[in-house]
Amino acid sequence: MNPRPPDCKSNKTPTVSYNLPLDWSKFKVWLKNRFSSSYARDVYSYARKYYAVLLHNEVSELLSLNGNKRRMVMSSLSNLSKFLGLYKKWKRIVEDYGLKWSQNNAEDYIISRMANSQVQKDITCWIRQVKLNLPRLCYFMDFALCSGLRFSETINSYNLIVELARKGELKQYYNMESEVLEHFRFKQFFIRKTKKAFITFMPKAVVLETAKQAKLSKWQIENCIKRAGFKLRFGDIREYWATFMTKWLTQPEIDFLQGRVSSTVFMRNYFNPALITDLKQRVFKGVKQLLRLVA
Repeated sequence: MNPRPPDCKSNKTPTVSYNLPLDWSKFKVWLKNRFSSSYARDVYSYARKYYAVLLHNEVSELLSLNGNKRRMVMSSLSNLSKFLGLYKKWKRIVEDYGLKWSQNNAEDYIISRMANSQVQKDITCWIRQVKLNLPRLCYFMDFALCSGLRFSETINSYNLIVELARKGELKQYYNMESEVLEHFRFKQFFIRKTKKAFITFMPKAVVLETAKQAKLSKWQIENCIKRAGFKLRFGDIREYWATFMTKWLTQPEIDFLQGRVSSTVFMRNYFNPALITDLKQRVFKGVKQLLRLVA
């Protein structure tokens, strides 16, 4: 009888199925405590649909996805793995199957922006058209352009001004002397795990006009714009603000004001906007020019 051949050793991570008790209701609460409601809802939905990738190594379906959907599914599974204590397993899956968070490299993004430069230049025209056709959004559009915030942060900030002004408590959020919206005082709206906004320099005239308006919901804004036949371009406003402000601000200053605190040694250990005494003046030079472009 021939002896049994020795077992072959492989460097590849073995396929292991996990039969863990998965309490989806607790996972939903876990997400809500860490992310915005809309993002938590998306992560929960994708995690429920693709959880077999993580628990049973059924990667084939994930490999067929591309673009933003694959990135969102991978983010959902990453969060699910942390909830279940399987993050090391998830990292092994990503490595073994060569999964990429993005199919484009930095050069691709730059080329794409350069190719669409004319589209970006038209953003001021889009804002003027929205203001002309939808007067109820006039002040909101100016506010969005002046702030450079993310769409959800713009809505939260706009509504917070309206709400606090009605209560006579606007000073809790807006520093009249320095003309700064102090987002850091309302962490539940502006300081999230991956997306943060600390302060925004906003002219007093813009804030006082905003305070007279009615509150707006994301649903109201999006539906008004769509019904008027326009595309939603709030992401383009934020990108335009960052590019336009390079005339007056440095990259660390722009990153800070838009809530991007990178992991560089300089940003983590040395950058202190409180020591930049002329920052407000330079921001307002840019804001003044922006408002002229959409008047």
